[in-house]
Order: sequence, then structure tokens, then C-alpha cells
Amino acid sequence: MSSQRVVVIGAGVAGLTAALSLAARGLQVIVVERAGRPGGKMREAVVGERRIDSGPTVFTMRWVFDELFDSFGERLDDHFSLQLLSVLARHAWTDGSQLDLFSDQERTADAIGSFAGRTDAEGFRAFSADAKKIFDVLKGPFISAPAPSMTSLFRNSGFRDLLAIRPFQTFWKALGGYFGDPRLQQLFGRYATYCGSSPFEAPATLMLVAHVESAGVWAVDGGMHRIASIMAEIAARRGVQFHYCTDVSRIIVQSGRVSGVALANGERFAAGCVVMTADVAALANGLFGADAARTTAIIPIKARSLSAMTWSCVAEAGGFPLLRHSVFFSRDYLAEFDSIFGRRQMPNEPTVYVCAQDRGNEPSTDGGPERLFILANAPAIGDRHPFEPAEISPCMKRTFGMLERCGLTIKAVPEFTEVTTPTDFNRMFPGTGGALYGRSSHGWMASFQRPGARTKLPGLYLAGGSAHPGPGVPMAALSGRMAAASLIADLASTAPSRKTAMRGGTSMR
Repeated sequence: MSSQRVVVIGAGVAGLTAALSLAARGLQVIVVERAGRPGGKMREAVVGERRIDSGPTVFTMRWVFDELFDSFGERLDDHFSLQLLSVLARHAWTDGSQLDLFSDQERTADAIGSFAGRTDAEGFRAFSADAKKIFDVLKGPFISAPAPSMTSLFRNSGFRDLLAIRPFQTFWKALGGYFGDPRLQQLFGRYATYCGSSPFEAPATLMLVAHVESAGVWAVDGGMHRIASIMAEIAARRGVQFHYCTDVSRIIVQSGRVSGVALANGERFAAGCVVMTADVAALANGLFGADAARTTAIIPIKARSLSAMTWSCVAEAGGFPLLRHSVFFSRDYLAEFDSIFGRRQMPNEPTVYVCAQDRGNEPSTDGGPERLFILANAPAIGDRHPFEPAEISPCMKRTFGMLERCGLTIKAVPEFTEVTTPTDFNRMFPGTGGALYGRSSHGWMASFQRPGARTKLPGLYLAGGSAHPGPGVPMAALSGRMAAASLIADLASTAPSRKTAMRGGTSMR
């Protein structure tokens, strides 16, 4: 029956999680995906017949996936080989200095002491303790809550804990209280970019990201995209139907509630409920029809999160001891973010992230071409600015020049390099301008402006990195579970119940 059928729009990690959770409860699930394979932003590029993770590259919050797989009777370890990284990331500056962060916090504190002195080592210990406290305060009443509010957070946590999460202080200002060395402020301020935001405008609450990473970073054998592939395989075995290369043109509404979806090819799927995991900007901009558009607010251009300019390449790297994750910092962090968020331009000197996907905890000594994913933050203007080759070439020169100033030389050639711009990201994820994280986390209310799982249109539910609880692979998975749980609860509350005979002749439920 169509009332027991659910259409999930999008086969990213949120859509796959929702589909698996709903199928486990016996619902008929159809997943419609405009791309040719699952993964969404967890995408990979094929360069010279080698597969390169070209989206999220960091696997954290493993407990989310342990719980998810357990919920449908599977074990994560039966499907994935995960390597816990002892070095979280290597960081470098143009003055030749380098600093590694370790999974062992005392080892990190010792490294910071050698790098910047004893006072900053103690500052790191205090920062780590406060980041953990923020995470602990928010895990239940915010991160795991389907639709949190400041009122509910205050009610569950109290005034003291509310102040402890530091929503009214900027991340950058807070960092100045822990670290005197500006390089350390820059390093830890980068965690704001994990939510697509500027450390100069995001609240200090985002310190919790540092705790999430310090609690464990894993490398996935076969790449991050393997997570999506395996989840899709399990879902298909459990009866979930997948329709790839299929666009949804409209969410159909009848008698005030969702009744299915219309496809761009003219077909329709009748359904009692729809879980929409595309970016909420696409919904608000009317790409799924006028009725659905009224369920969420348009994200202003100035509120968009970061986009990116990326290079997925098979190339030789030399001169610098790359680890799996390495970050190379610009000389003027404020100018970099002012360019991106203030002037909506590519920065003259970007901070650059390099994921060397054939490496692990130790630098490789094999030499030869290797798989590299190189990323520089960019403004989300892909729907307004075409990023033509004449602009991409000097941007690449500036980015790779920045790496060279930090000691890393990459010999990339065009035939083994795939470039992705904000224009490309906007084409892959329409309505976003290329923003990769939904709404930016600027200001203390930004996190509460992300829509929750339920919408005011009965039968329509939201999930994904642009919805609550936010961007990132584990957060998107949590949002998929929340959407499925909300949908199941709503179906149960509206289902006709069978009356039960009670003593005394009274029947009730």
C-alpha cells in the first residue's frame, strides 16, 4: 500500500541511513538518486583508473555507525576494515615549522610544549577539557535531539551548562584565552571550517569538533565511499529499491499532506511519506515544488557555508613528509576568511588541506605517483560565478605555490588531475551555490536555524548535512536516524488501533 511506502530523496549517508532504518521496521522504501551511484557528498573521483575520495576524508564518531549497524542486526567490523590513526594530522607553516596532533592527548600536549612552550601546552589541556565538556553537555539535548531549541537546551542543561558551551563568544576570541602562539590559534580555529564556517564569526561552541576528532580518527580501507557502497548493498538485500540517474521534479501534495513524488521523466511514485535528504536550500528555492518550498526558509547568500576548490590527482609529492592528513596554513588567516565571506572571492593565499590516501601513520618512502586530494576553501557563489579555466589556472598556481612555500612540491599533470569548483558543486547539489555544509554556523543562533526532522507539511521529513544536527558524515547519519524515527513515531500515532476488551465492558487503547 502507498501509505506504507516511503520515498527517500538522495542516496547520501543520511538517505541510506534513513532507508535502512525504515526497511528494518518493515516499511517499503524507494530511494531516488540523481547521481549514478550512492554516496552524495561522500563521492570519489576516478583518475587514471585509480579511485580517490573527493568528499569527506575523515571518519570520526565511530559509535554512531556501531549503533546504526547494530540497529539492523549487523556489525560494522564485518563490513569494514578500519585503521585507527595515531597521528590526527600534520600541520605546517611557511616559516618551516611543523606540528603533529596525536590521538594521545598527552603526546599532543608534549608536542605543543616543544613547539610553543609550557604555557600553551597547559592551554591545550584546558582547551581539550572544555571541548569535551561542551560535547558532553550538547550530546543528549542537542546533537541527539530531533528538533532542539534554546528553551529545551536550557531546560535540560541548566544555566551553568548553557554558559559552559560558550555560544556568545567567537571561536577566535576563545582561542586567544588558551593559546598565545598565533599558529596554534590558527590550527585549532580550523575546526570551524569542518562546519563550513569562519573561526572569526562562529561561536566557541564549535570547540566540540576538536573533541570529536581527538576521540578517534580512522582510515577506511577502500576509502570513505566504501561506506556508502556497503550501506546501499545491505539496503538492497533488505528490499530497498534504488533508482539512480533519476531526478525528482516535485514532491506531490494532496489534501494537505505528502502523497508521493513526480519524476523529471514523467513517472510518479505514490507514497505516504517522503524523506528529503537533498540540501534544504534546494527545497526552499522551489526545486521540489511550491508546496514543499513553503516548509523551510530560504538561506540568504550571506549565510551560506563554505564551498571548495579541489584537485583530485595522481601525482608525485616530494620535499615534505606527508601523512594521510596534512594542513598547510596561510600567512594571514583573517584576510583569507575576509576574502571568502566578506568579498566572496577566492583568497590570494589559501590554507590548503592534503589527503594522501596511500599513506597512514608514517610518511611513505616508496616514491612515485600517489593519490592526493587537495582542497582550498572557496566562497559558495557557484550559481552566480562560472569559475572559467582562465580563473582556475591562477588559483591552482596560488594553491600549489602555497604548498611549495611550506616545503611540499606536487608534480601534477592535467591528464591525471580532476578539478572541482563551486560551480561544479552547485551543479551536483543544485540550489546551494556550491555550499557544502548548508547554512554557516555564524552567530549563536545559527545552529537552531537548521531545520529538524519534522516539517509543517505532514508526511515530509528532512535529513542530511544541511539539516539538524549539522554537516559531516556521522552527523548526517544521525539526521537520517532521526528522520526515520520521527516518521515511524508519526505513523504509529495515526495508525488505526485495534480495540481491546477490558473487564467491566469498557474498551480502550
